Amino acid sequence: MKYYSGNETGGTPGNLPDPYYWWEAGAMFGHLVDYWYYTGDTTYVDETVAAICYQAGTTGTFMPSNQSETEGNDDQSFYAFAALDAAELNFHEPLSGYPSWLAMAQAVFNTQAVRWDTTTCGGGLRWQIFTWNNGYTYKNVPANGAFFMMGARLARYTGNTTYVDWATKAWDWFEDSVLYDNSTFQVNDGSSDLANCTSADHTQWSYNYGLYVGGLAYLYNHTEDAKWLIPLNGILNATLTRFFPVADGDDVMVEVTCEPYGNCDTDDFTFKSFTLRWLATTAQLVPSLATTIWPYIEASGKGAAGQCDGGTDGITCGFAWNTTTWDGTYGVGQQMSALSAIQANMIHVNDLKAPYTKSTGGTSVGDPSAGTSSGTTTDASGELTSTITTADKAGAGILTALVLVLTLGGAGWMVLS
Repeated sequence: MKYYSGNETGGTPGNLPDPYYWWEAGAMFGHLVDYWYYTGDTTYVDETVAAICYQAGTTGTFMPSNQSETEGNDDQSFYAFAALDAAELNFHEPLSGYPSWLAMAQAVFNTQAVRWDTTTCGGGLRWQIFTWNNGYTYKNVPANGAFFMMGARLARYTGNTTYVDWATKAWDWFEDSVLYDNSTFQVNDGSSDLANCTSADHTQWSYNYGLYVGGLAYLYNHTEDAKWLIPLNGILNATLTRFFPVADGDDVMVEVTCEPYGNCDTDDFTFKSFTLRWLATTAQLVPSLATTIWPYIEASGKGAAGQCDGGTDGITCGFAWNTTTWDGTYGVGQQMSALSAIQANMIHVNDLKAPYTKSTGGTSVGDPSAGTSSGTTTDASGELTSTITTADKAGAGILTALVLVLTLGGAGWMVLS
């Protein structure tokens, strides 16, 4: 929070200063929701509520107009994850006049479902929402894995089978794509749709694996369908093998693509935080995997703590967790990753409850049609669509209706012109 200026006079709630992109603030506040749940400390509750609400807007879609030059599908999803965290952990209520935490996540899901693009690569979400942003022709794991996880989490929380259907659709597309090797369980970063996704960028990032480990855990916990255990076990083992190389006898997490070479950038420093968070949740949701996961979290928590004595204040965290000598790096990402590693251990030590659902004590009341009557819904090209007035329709019906409106609207325009 020492890096956060959104609560200062003239600041914008939910924004971090340069060099941090908008999405990282959403991720940071998701970790602070966890922090509140794990510790009971209410110090940052007001700032967290204000930040998430301000960036969600009264539509709950997390589509602020001043972020159109940088916001991608994955960026929007990380703010939606913060709202989902708040719903699943019974966090303090949103500000008056804003949707519920659950409705915010549903709003994001609905805006992304209509962006599912079958014109190339057989489906999938593009990395970017808007045509003018670099990466619009890239279909990647951060966008599609996040959509899959959102569907799985919403399915588990609400019990609505529409979300199971969408999560299954997103998984099937991923499983059949070049983004995934189901023989080795390798998760690649993305692929250009200019070549119809026939080759992949094989860059290895931990959170790409974490998205699917976590999403599969939520889906298995909800459906109890054993078919999800095969990829879950495979991707989990691949994650532990690749990103937890043995160092001095301890399995401490390493962001292998950049950390050993000293060239991690601002975004890369955050990736451990998400992976560890979702691994910890997986241990809660699939108890049979807990004994496999906890030793890695414990080792990483100790390693992270050993890096948090740097800087002029003596409490700044570095990123190289396999040494107790501060590595000289600092920033929001390093703090988030260390916080996630350390507080994840509190789940195990304090035997905290798994994320709530509406049937196990969750109090956030949803709106299945959220985000579809806001005027900020976008189609697959990223263009804004007209306002939809059938807000009383829900689930699959509203999504189907929206696709038909977009399709028929486009046909009508061609005829009239």
